[in-house]
Amino acid sequence: MKEVTTEEFEERWELAMERIRQIPKEQMTDTAFAAYFAKVAGFLLLIDEQKLFLEKGGLKTASLEELERRNHGLYADILPEHYEESYANPAYSVKCLGTEFGGLLSALYKELRSLVGFVHEGRIFELAIRGELFLEIYAAFVYEWEEEKRLPAYQEIRGIFYWFLSDYADVAAENRVRELVVPEDNFAVKIIMESDLSDLRYLFAYGEYVSENEMETARFLTSIPASELHVMADTYTEGYRKGFEVTGRDLSIKNTVDIRYQLGFEPMMRRAVENFGRLGLEPVCYRAAASLLYNPSLYKVGFYGGCPNRQYEFDHKDDRALFLDKNYNNRRLEVMHTAFEQYRKEAAGYAGPAVVETFGEKDFEPVNKPENIRLSEEQNGLMVEYRTQLGELQRNYIIEEERSFTIIAFPTPEIKAVLPEDTEECFREFFREVIRINTLDYEHYRKVQQTLIDVLDTAVCCEIRGREGNRTDLKVQLCRREDPERETIFENCVADVNIPVGEVFTSPLLKGTEGILSVSRVFLNGLEYKNLTITFSDGMISDYTCDNYSKEEENREFVRENVLFRHKTLPMGEFAIGTNTTAYTVARKYGVENKLPILIAEKMGPHFAVGDTCYSHAEDIRVYNPDGKEIIARDNEVSRLRTTDPARAYYNCHTDITIPYDELGELVAVREDGVRIPLIKEGRFVLEGTESLNDAFDA
Repeated sequence: MKEVTTEEFEERWELAMERIRQIPKEQMTDTAFAAYFAKVAGFLLLIDEQKLFLEKGGLKTASLEELERRNHGLYADILPEHYEESYANPAYSVKCLGTEFGGLLSALYKELRSLVGFVHEGRIFELAIRGELFLEIYAAFVYEWEEEKRLPAYQEIRGIFYWFLSDYADVAAENRVRELVVPEDNFAVKIIMESDLSDLRYLFAYGEYVSENEMETARFLTSIPASELHVMADTYTEGYRKGFEVTGRDLSIKNTVDIRYQLGFEPMMRRAVENFGRLGLEPVCYRAAASLLYNPSLYKVGFYGGCPNRQYEFDHKDDRALFLDKNYNNRRLEVMHTAFEQYRKEAAGYAGPAVVETFGEKDFEPVNKPENIRLSEEQNGLMVEYRTQLGELQRNYIIEEERSFTIIAFPTPEIKAVLPEDTEECFREFFREVIRINTLDYEHYRKVQQTLIDVLDTAVCCEIRGREGNRTDLKVQLCRREDPERETIFENCVADVNIPVGEVFTSPLLKGTEGILSVSRVFLNGLEYKNLTITFSDGMISDYTCDNYSKEEENREFVRENVLFRHKTLPMGEFAIGTNTTAYTVARKYGVENKLPILIAEKMGPHFAVGDTCYSHAEDIRVYNPDGKEIIARDNEVSRLRTTDPARAYYNCHTDITIPYDELGELVAVREDGVRIPLIKEGRFVLEGTESLNDAFDA
């Protein structure tokens, strides 16, 4: 079955809507469930009304004020001011509908809310099948009340939801793979390239939530000089090109680039699309998933708008627990295999993602609600297993050794709330500083970082200790060289795929890597951790906690879910020394240290990644530093299992945790003869030849 706008799906949607229009007028014996179905039916009526508005060309004729009113109306029920009395809130749903059905019906409403994006893309098929899902569940409740004077069995309702997800898994897989590798007729790219970007009404064409943050971003980027805009886009696309060049990969055999961005950045993305075109690449771009059929995540992948309510997204992060079992995993893997087979040729031309990250949003401390649906221990294992198998499957079609990526980050106007002055001028000043950070002198950092590497290459381990209350006390074992003239163990990372410049990194040996990693406050994938502490034994995580919650059990579960990604343990996959003191001092000057994304924060001190190495699935590709030496530390004891036990070789995650300079007491390279060479002491670089990195501190 193809996902296209056809008369058949239009008819199915209209038939569904005829029935849905009657629901608010009908009476059920159980008034609590009657209120739920009436409310959700009202939302579907709103979707239908928006569909008619779009079909009549409303995006072109309506005023900016009307479009903003309509957009916020579609998201009103989950905005913080209304969320406490919304069925999208599992706590409220359980309160009204009971513990048996409350969570399930809240998840159903969350699934139906994904229609906001689909209706703007004109994906009528998606509307029709979800309208029918809602009616099937409603009919089951009505039948039991009318015939048996009771609620239906929980397993009956769960079964309806389960088979909806299973039955349409093949269509969803085909849609998602096509979105990933086929550039023709792309919804988002059309908006970027064909809209009048000086008219902010274009933002409402996406169907994403548009807050003042996205509006201000778009206004700001259309107001800055073209030269600054070009620097932003050119740094981004040139980093992508360099990623292929420095790894010896052939960009000429690729034809699609996967662009990812937040609404408001279209002025930059238009220039980027033009640049990619000159490299022979057409862009693909897809909506960050909201539907369970498309595997949503707290971490947005694709294009996305403002977040109407981060607690809402956190509350529903485990809704898949309603249906996740071995059979469903197998079904999803089967249909993904079929989809990749269908687009095998297109997948071979996929060059990799080019990501524009944003930062500056308000702090978010998630509340763990007992009413939220949660994965069981068995389902945690199934999730890990599925990610591993899906990764292996995808790499059969998108060859890891042939693709690359780039990531760059910029602030959004929301960060003004924490800048020294909440003014447009202060934001402009800070934004220019971020551009400067992203375009620092490549050659200067290459030379200074090589000085660090020359010493690190002679060491057998590094010792890292914290200060000012930081409890870090680590010994990290390093790979040994056999041919010092031709081999090195640290990569000299300058600004290509990983912008901005500023780190040297390695894959440490696990055996003998011991101790405690501590950081007082850090943001990882949009979540804040207070006093995050991780203990390593022979390079593997043996203990972990944080101080986010009053109960230790909740702290451990929070870290396990969002840092360990539900694994029981992870290896230390990377040890790095960040050298971007300019980024650090800019962050301190503007008071945004805790707002920076890991992309920049990891360059602001030593950092340690838990999970796979930086060379995951590409360990056998030879990589060289600018001095011509081969980087031999691409493996560890876990990743080497790929030849004998592939299922245990990778964890399919990689999270960087940085110790900021002000929390760093010392970082010492230790030679085999016991000689200790200090690299950083009391937060300052002390190795001869690296002192220029302290200039930013002095300034």
